Amino acid sequence: MKIALDPTPYFSQTDFLGLFDVVARAGYGWIHLTPHPDFIPFYAHPRVDDDYLAKVKKAATDAGVGVVGLQPVQRWSWPDELPREAAVRNFKRIIEIAVELEAPVINTEFSGRPERAEESEAGFYRSMEELLPIIEREGVTVNIDPHPDDFVEDGLEAWRIIRGLNSASVGFAYVGSHTFHYGDRAATLIPELGDRLRAVYTADSFDHHRSHGLRYITNPPGNTTRVHQHLRIGAGDVDWAELFGALAASGFLAREDAILVSNVFGEDETADETSAYQLAKIRELIAQAGAGAAGAGA
Repeated sequence: MKIALDPTPYFSQTDFLGLFDVVARAGYGWIHLTPHPDFIPFYAHPRVDDDYLAKVKKAATDAGVGVVGLQPVQRWSWPDELPREAAVRNFKRIIEIAVELEAPVINTEFSGRPERAEESEAGFYRSMEELLPIIEREGVTVNIDPHPDDFVEDGLEAWRIIRGLNSASVGFAYVGSHTFHYGDRAATLIPELGDRLRAVYTADSFDHHRSHGLRYITNPPGNTTRVHQHLRIGAGDVDWAELFGALAASGFLAREDAILVSNVFGEDETADETSAYQLAKIRELIAQAGAGAAGAGA
């Protein structure tokens, strides 16, 4: 198992190549490469050439930090053709980068639209008709999170869509702070996913269903806005004992290919303290779940 840090809180403090040293100082052995203007921006073609990729590899080696995977966000399920076609083109280059970095794991989102769910699902399968042969040929694993405000948000339904691809190269990324949008079903969903659950992100969030729907408030009443947080573990309503218990029971925490990512976004001003806290808390939760050595993979 590999415990990685999402370095997003440090984007305003250092350049992209400096992130590897930051992750090492925080005590992590692995970095999760999220969208960045100097690497792979949101919804855009990668901004790297061979020379820059060589610098990325050197920065990782010098810091003693491994790249656990990439997390691009592309509109590959978009209901309109031009953005979807661009996303497919961008994704082909992203696959090349993952292979070059010897980090053949891509964690991503569906990135469609909930108000056009049927068209978005059709767009996703259309994109995968073109991308899946490349993904399988290159030995890359793609794991998908049904993100809030996507064409599919419920965890079980998202798994059904992934399963429909009939490819072991595509799995599920479970984001702790999206638990309540998934249907708050960790205890039943994780056994369904089995070894197709390949990545789990650890950040907390409030349950928007609590207090008769007024756990937090957006206006005007009845709007379709989705709200969630990425807080440090324990600052929200996620049942971490249940989640890690389910991960341990499924065998996830004992697998060499399993990835745990700390991805707190809401506490940039305490990034160092929060990163250290997250690593300690993850190890504690692993130990409490009875999954063996708490520090493995960090």
